[in-house]
Formats: sequence, C-alpha cells, structure tokens
Amino acid sequence: MAFNLVFVTPLVSLVAGILILIVPRLLSYIVAIYLIFIGATGLWPHLLR
Repeated sequence: MAFNLVFVTPLVSLVAGILILIVPRLLSYIVAIYLIFIGATGLWPHLLR
C-alpha cells in the first residue's frame, strides 16, 4: 500500500488529537512535530529538483 500525503495527514492529525486528550502536557511537542512534518513533506518535492 502506497502512503501519500492525502492519507497520512489526517492519520497524523487523528493520532495527535488522541495523544493531546490523553496527555495534555504533550500539546506543544505534538504541534511542533506536526508542523515540522507538514513543512518537510511540503518542501520535499521542491528540494529534489
């Protein structure tokens, strides 16, 4: 099964939301990791040119 951004983004958001509900102290770390992940996957095709 091929993973593309359309499938991965909602899955990451769902897992992050569940973790935030379970452990609210993780909020800043989860948001930071999520933003880095989205930024890196958005820039990746442009860096390969």
